[in-house]
Amino acid sequence: MEFITDLLNIVLNLDTHLLTLTQQYGVWVYAILFLIIFSETGLIIFPFLPGDSLLFVAGALCGVAALDVSILLPLLILAAFSGDNTNYWTGRLVGKRLVKVGDSRFLKLQHLDKTHAFYKKHGGKTIIFARFLPIIRTFAPFIAGIGKMDYRMFMLFSAGGSAVWISSFVIGGYFLGNVPIIKNNLTLMILIIIFISVAPAILEFIRQRRVQN
Repeated sequence: MEFITDLLNIVLNLDTHLLTLTQQYGVWVYAILFLIIFSETGLIIFPFLPGDSLLFVAGALCGVAALDVSILLPLLILAAFSGDNTNYWTGRLVGKRLVKVGDSRFLKLQHLDKTHAFYKKHGGKTIIFARFLPIIRTFAPFIAGIGKMDYRMFMLFSAGGSAVWISSFVIGGYFLGNVPIIKNNLTLMILIIIFISVAPAILEFIRQRRVQN
């Protein structure tokens, strides 16, 4: 419970925490951001990291010259693309063995089932769509690996999805994060981003409940 509270505090105060990291670690903050984005997309044990809101706040800090957008943008696109590929090969090489272990604290079969259903519905485009869906974006490349999706096709979708996802939030933060009404209500903005991100999952949950009833 304390972990959840601490995580929520970090997510809702990303602007303060990220600015503090920038002031304390200087250029090393780029490495920290790289690792966070890589971990959320590349390691199936970290689907809960606040990718969308983190990217928006990082973009806002670029807008006030605390970070350099010309460095941040390609670096995080590389992080997302590298994470995707790590996850793909994890799924392809050992995915089935991990799934056989069953539910664990980090690997939830329900997440895999939902991602697999999403993948069946949208095919390769899932790699792009999933970028904008928390949890699903972590498991989509893993499922693609288990299903042995053509690797060249996977790389194409992954590169495109990584560029679109990172660019949309970082550039959005760069131009909008320091607009007075947004800057003065950044916590509310983060909550809105989180809500929009999880809304599809909420709607899907409601739909399934109605079907069951």
